[in-house]
Amino acid sequence: MAAVFIWGAADFAGGYGSRRANAFVLTAFSHACAFALMSLIALGQAGPLPDRISILWAIAAGAVGGFALAIFYRALASGQMGLSAPIAALMGAAIPTMVDIALEGAPSRWSIGGFGLAIVAIWLISRPEPQGENEVSARPTGVAAAALAGVGFAGFFLCIHQASGSPTWVAAISRIGSFTSTAIAVVVVRAPLKLDRTPAVLGAVAGFFDVSASAMFVFASQHGRLDEAVVITSLYPAVTVLLARLILKEHFTRWRLVGLLAALAAVPMIAGG
Repeated sequence: MAAVFIWGAADFAGGYGSRRANAFVLTAFSHACAFALMSLIALGQAGPLPDRISILWAIAAGAVGGFALAIFYRALASGQMGLSAPIAALMGAAIPTMVDIALEGAPSRWSIGGFGLAIVAIWLISRPEPQGENEVSARPTGVAAAALAGVGFAGFFLCIHQASGSPTWVAAISRIGSFTSTAIAVVVVRAPLKLDRTPAVLGAVAGFFDVSASAMFVFASQHGRLDEAVVITSLYPAVTVLLARLILKEHFTRWRLVGLLAALAAVPMIAGG
């Protein structure tokens, strides 16, 4: 449960910081800070390094998840955090559950109901709505990017679950892949290597929180079922939504609020079924 609150706060900090800086630059900086912090913790614990296969899985997880996080921060920065966060969580929870269905058989009625609720939630959130009496309908920005990020988060969950060994080392090593993928993105898009003080602080905070939550998720998935770990940690959008409402004063139309609540309810139904 601690990972829920930490991941939710990390996403708010990263998304808010990305409104003042390039999302890829901020995320790359965030991953570098995360690697430094978790490496120090891992060294302090004096635990053994994971085996070679686990290291490769951790790096792969970090590469996919790290790039997805940059896309997610960009989605949070370009649109309403309270709409983007649940969409990413839905995709991140649904795909590992579908993989589990392929390996273990048909889902329960609870999961099927969650998938149906998720479809309704996505439609309510992404449907065009008039912004005023004389204005044309507009779709919320950031939803498509959030869905793409959710696919990446699912890849992170699936890959990191294959890594064994010290959770702190697995989390630290994964940030090597995260930094590499986002640094390549910075070069490709030719983003200006500039971070003012406020985005840098928010990026560092996001990195510290994100890697800490990742280590907690690794520990939970190693000592229990993957779907159980996913269902709990995928509740993090509730924290992001609450912070966006309290700090940024985000408001939603009636039907998007219904879609938001449906999305939050669908996550535990899908992963917990």
